[in-house]
Amino acid sequence: MARAASFTFSSESVGEGHPDKVADSISDSVLDACFAQDRFSRVACETLVKSDHVVIAGELTTKAKVNFEEVVRAAIREIGYVNDDDVFHADKIFFTNLLTKQSPDIAQGVDARKAEGKKHAQMGAGDQGIMFGYATTETPEFMPAPVMFAHRLNRELARLRKSGAKGTEWLRPDCKSQVAVRYEDGRPVAIENVVISTQHTADVSHRQIEKFCIEQVIQKILPKALVGKKTEYLINPTGRFVVGGPQGDCGLTGRKIIVDSYGGMGRHGGGAFSGKDPTKVDRSAAYMARWVAKHIVAAGAAERCELQFAYAIGHPEPTSLHLDTFGTGTLSDAQILAAVQKVFRFNPAEIIRQLDLRRPIYRASTHYGHFGKQGLPWETTTKLPAFLKALHA
Repeated sequence: MARAASFTFSSESVGEGHPDKVADSISDSVLDACFAQDRFSRVACETLVKSDHVVIAGELTTKAKVNFEEVVRAAIREIGYVNDDDVFHADKIFFTNLLTKQSPDIAQGVDARKAEGKKHAQMGAGDQGIMFGYATTETPEFMPAPVMFAHRLNRELARLRKSGAKGTEWLRPDCKSQVAVRYEDGRPVAIENVVISTQHTADVSHRQIEKFCIEQVIQKILPKALVGKKTEYLINPTGRFVVGGPQGDCGLTGRKIIVDSYGGMGRHGGGAFSGKDPTKVDRSAAYMARWVAKHIVAAGAAERCELQFAYAIGHPEPTSLHLDTFGTGTLSDAQILAAVQKVFRFNPAEIIRQLDLRRPIYRASTHYGHFGKQGLPWETTTKLPAFLKALHA
């Protein structure tokens, strides 16, 4: 994937109250609630939110006894839909549960046992598909700068809103951001423009919103070295954003997969993350690919790299592995990949074991991207000593 030395690249992020993120949060809350009681739960939970309705649907096999309505209302309450004028309100939504038991045909392929027509007794992938992982030296998080900057803006808006500080009473949960970064010689040198659209009460002026977002959010959060006199600010460019969240738009699980990953700078295989237990390689293998990519960059083996895995449903090993360091590697891509294969294991059972994924950690991944955040197992570099040894063998 050749890239010009000088270019401008934009990435977006969405806040906790965005309808699609509300749906993601509910799906991951259901997953965590099941894992809190049964670490072998199989969960594929999809959520739809619209107006004052929430529908959860999908497949579920678990010994956990969960009050799903309570889980849903708690997730909405945590996001902040608790204002008296909210049509979508934690205590007032209508709830529908359409979860059913997982198909035995799928379970047969995934279970670690030999079954009729199955070629092995190992745990297989929960579906076919392709997954990507990406890392770069652009930011301390080893993430692309545009998407990390966009996430930081929304995270700060949420922090200010939830703090209850004077002058923030008008903020509401739904928001979006977008940041355009100028690159020279492949490195970020300036932020060309910043877009923030934040939901607000009807009694606040556009000028007040604009001043707040620029002075209290953008100029305090984004790197001062990259924000200059030429940086353009586009704050609530429609002029009004009172009706938002599920009242304004329908929300569905899995519709923000580029926000969830690398902001478009690294590729995405197309599978959503939220609401899926780790036997679904859409999620776990994408986490694994990020974990390995981060090790490669942290080891100094490349300034930028991307991995791709492919899986077949019911089959334990990847059907292919691909690595690209885009010409930034200190060794050949083949040499780096050989070191990767000495240190890491890629069948679903080993991915789950290496990252300890059978536990209720998934709500922490839902908002502001699944990558580049501390505290998540795929963001550690615990295998770095072993990987460095394999690189220099």
